[in-house]
Amino acid sequence: MNASRREFLRCFAMSAAVAAASGTGLAGLAQAADDNRPDKWVKGVCRYCGTGCGVMVGVKNGKAVAIQGDPNNHNAGLLCLKGSMLIPVLNSRERVTQPMLRRQKGGRLEPVSWDEALDLMARKFRASIDTYGPNSVAWYGSGQCLTEETYVANKIFKGGFGTNNVDGNPRLCMASAVGGYLTSFGKDEPMGTYADIDHASCFFIIGSNTSEAHPVLFRRIARRKQMEPGVKIIVADPRRTNTSRIADLHIAFRPGTDLALMHSMAWVIINEELDNPRFWQRYVNFMGVDGKPSDFEGYKAFLENFRPEKAAEICRIPVEQIYAAARAFAESPATMSLWCMGINQRVQGVFANNLIHNLHLLTGQICRPGATPFSLTGQPNACGGVRDGGALSHLLPAGRMVANPKHRAEMEQLWGLPEGRIAPKPGYHTVALFEALGRGDVKCMLICETNPAQTLPNLNKFHKAMSNPESFIVCIEAFPDAVTLQFADLVLAPAFWCERDGVYGCGERRYSLTEKAVEPPAQCRPTVNTLVEFAKRAGVDPKLVNFRNAEDVWNEWRMVSKGTTYDFSGMTRDRLRKESGLIWPCPGEDHPGTNLRYVRGQDPNVPADHPDRFFFYGKPDGKAVIWMRPYKGAAEEPDAEYPLYLTSMRVIDHWHTATMTGKVPELQKANPAAYVEINPQDAEKAGIRQDDTVIVETRRAAMELPARVSDVCRPGLIAVPFFDPKKLVNKFFLDAFDPASQEPEYKICAARIRKA
Repeated sequence: MNASRREFLRCFAMSAAVAAASGTGLAGLAQAADDNRPDKWVKGVCRYCGTGCGVMVGVKNGKAVAIQGDPNNHNAGLLCLKGSMLIPVLNSRERVTQPMLRRQKGGRLEPVSWDEALDLMARKFRASIDTYGPNSVAWYGSGQCLTEETYVANKIFKGGFGTNNVDGNPRLCMASAVGGYLTSFGKDEPMGTYADIDHASCFFIIGSNTSEAHPVLFRRIARRKQMEPGVKIIVADPRRTNTSRIADLHIAFRPGTDLALMHSMAWVIINEELDNPRFWQRYVNFMGVDGKPSDFEGYKAFLENFRPEKAAEICRIPVEQIYAAARAFAESPATMSLWCMGINQRVQGVFANNLIHNLHLLTGQICRPGATPFSLTGQPNACGGVRDGGALSHLLPAGRMVANPKHRAEMEQLWGLPEGRIAPKPGYHTVALFEALGRGDVKCMLICETNPAQTLPNLNKFHKAMSNPESFIVCIEAFPDAVTLQFADLVLAPAFWCERDGVYGCGERRYSLTEKAVEPPAQCRPTVNTLVEFAKRAGVDPKLVNFRNAEDVWNEWRMVSKGTTYDFSGMTRDRLRKESGLIWPCPGEDHPGTNLRYVRGQDPNVPADHPDRFFFYGKPDGKAVIWMRPYKGAAEEPDAEYPLYLTSMRVIDHWHTATMTGKVPELQKANPAAYVEINPQDAEKAGIRQDDTVIVETRRAAMELPARVSDVCRPGLIAVPFFDPKKLVNKFFLDAFDPASQEPEYKICAARIRKA
């Protein structure tokens, strides 16, 4: 049995062990043991990936004692390994339970009162703004934050302080997906939902190890194939992951060549007359390489550069795989594409997103049940809090853009601001933001519920930036072992998951409420309250932050969305308490939510009397765009000195930087430390055997790691997970980024490996 198969079985065996130990089970349906049976169950949302699984938290004597999947949410009671083990995280003794201040650089963090902490924070930010201007301060948020927290922070910084220096870790994972949806359709977010999985007859999974990154959705895909054996699964991924092991076709292309692969699939579709002219002639425009309007004949001519024989050489795959993938995609009654970081974390990430959309538009595999291009989200609230909420440096709430004068004027009116208050220039995106911190252009930064000292690329560079002696860094963080706290001057103690209430918005446009289940430790406060108090002390007009609690914030945010194409004004707090999630657009309290966008009779933004069935209203003429995107490789390709590709990955046992999952003994025992995957051919050349200590080196860093020798990586590729705080593997990766989305390229750099 090979190592990968053993790993696959280990995951399922461990799930059973967790079920037996916790009394909850992978399906999340079993009751807690009789002597610990909850007095009540409180509704919530899982804290991990962007799937946004509904959970029920069991409470006894004021303490959370059990968790199970919400049978009425999209996950139908199912939870993954990590989700079933959330209770030990919540009850961990390793918590930040009071504010802490580092009185001098290099000193220790010491407990302080909330008044001292907030007064100092307010003085620092206000002095910086008064002396150096609004752009000397910044917010760095997270898809972990509740929607209400992110909305308040966005309002304080963009409306109160007058700076667009508002960004966050979704820039590192989902910005290219945003760029792809916007340039192809004019509006962000998928047009379909998870329910499309149950209707698809072909799955095109590219750049996503769904089985480990989104296990509940993977189980749903596998169940669909089990129920309908004719369903086809295509997995395009340089690694032979567990996801690929259920595939009918696995395309292990050379890293960075996915654009050539998808252009070549389009060539086959057109030249074998598998396209859908009735659809694209009516609903699609063609745009040339120069960004100017073109036509179908121009597109055909462009694709001649990607004939399958040529593309197969570029991708280093059998040419038959290109033909097979194209035919399966086009001929299926309903094809669903799924992708994640393998597509997004690239210097051509927006282009790669466009090419997935191209395939759907060319074949008409779109806006029907089971036929949809669906970007899988990396974090639980990257969509609902950050993307929808406009909490990136170039965005404003509900699809508005900083650079658009009309949009700025709308937000100024909604927020009661004087004309011109919102700055017309976008703020720093993530890489530029931390560079500005290092230069001293940004003096004060508030980092909330994220760990950039572990997640940023090229970490040696950004650790130096975060060490700037002139900076003042504040962190709102629940766990003291987060690497970022080593650079913090002030740490504020938040109420954690299910210790306060608020809304998460997952990858299918579904908003779900997490209700408060237990009381937080005495000095831990809801972040909404902390932000409001900070703003008032820092001189922000109290009317701008006149919120008593998260429900007040939600009600204002609903009204900000009203009348926009994102409209979820019908999602009242009471309704969210009663229902297990609602999908926007949802413009009225009696509206059921929207499963298919852009479709007459389905999407409330499409007039009932519209002459066409489909209306891509994000574009001025209502038509989507097929783009002719040039093929380019990675920012750093292997060479004689560094002959291997290196990529980063996730594992099923851990979430992001393991500040949460590292608190669960079962998960930590299952996968305690980082390692490097290497193909047997490469291992043999280097004299490396299973579990040998090896040295992995790039032009930026070198470190020792244990070797896992298996067929997961194709020859010439090695891979490392990034969860281990003791092995900061993001030091390996360069900070090159997509010029359109500003998302860094974590998935490819040049490396070498040798036995230690």
